[in-house]
Amino acid sequence: MKHTILVVGATGMLGEPVARQLQQDGYAVRVLTRNPEKARMKLGDAFDLVKGDVENPASLEKALDGCFGVHINLMGGPKAEDFDRVEHRGTANVARASAELGVPHLTYLSGAAVFEENAWFPSIKAKLQAEAAIRESGVPYSIFCATHFMESLPLYIRGQRASVIGKQPHRLHWLAADDYARMVSKAFRLPEAANKRFFILGPEAWTMREALEKYCSTVRPDVKVSSTPIWLLSLIGKVSFNTELQFIAGLMRFFDKAGEGGDPAEANELLGTPTTTLEQWCEAQRKRLHPSR
Repeated sequence: MKHTILVVGATGMLGEPVARQLQQDGYAVRVLTRNPEKARMKLGDAFDLVKGDVENPASLEKALDGCFGVHINLMGGPKAEDFDRVEHRGTANVARASAELGVPHLTYLSGAAVFEENAWFPSIKAKLQAEAAIRESGVPYSIFCATHFMESLPLYIRGQRASVIGKQPHRLHWLAADDYARMVSKAFRLPEAANKRFFILGPEAWTMREALEKYCSTVRPDVKVSSTPIWLLSLIGKVSFNTELQFIAGLMRFFDKAGEGGDPAEANELLGTPTTTLEQWCEAQRKRLHPSR
């Protein structure tokens, strides 16, 4: 009988690759979703969809029943209380329910900038509290502190303009979601991966501008890369009462100050070193989006 793993956040940009990798590796994948119809439209009929909500602990029992593992990939925001409600308390609910039902292994996506000195930023604070709740649950865990994902690069494009917001001076080891997904899947097969906090970094370091220029030159040559001051984006957000722009300005202000941290050596040794370069990933995106070009 196949082991079943529940994926929380499988319809998201980073949760879906994990769900598909787990299935490819022979697991039966169950998906927790607030809207099964919407999830089926995105994911197809390959997964067992269970209606539930991390904010409703009672709805988690059915989803976790009989599971060999659970993977949590949650995103809150844009307000501080939303990060706390979803990323912190939602994760805590899943961890507690997993403990009560005897789930053997839990994996969680955190971040490579998640350190106490960065807890002034609401998302980081929520992730630190989520990690603490996971440890307190007693469920064996693997926490993945991942750097910036290559999949986020298209999000910087609006129309025919790509914006680097702020100076963004840090060199980041951009990571492909497929490499990360393989590492998560392997963690469920290795007893040595239990109760570890892994730092997950890609093979090369690029600044945000360098990475965005590489993506645009390969995939979107019609797009021009420009710079936008953080203060200007913040002002536009406030004047227009646009909470999303205000959040993006705050996020870019954080990225301006905080780079990535941690040593990936243990993760690479146990789970396999990420190998996808930015050039390889961009070329794959070009072929997928423009097969005739």
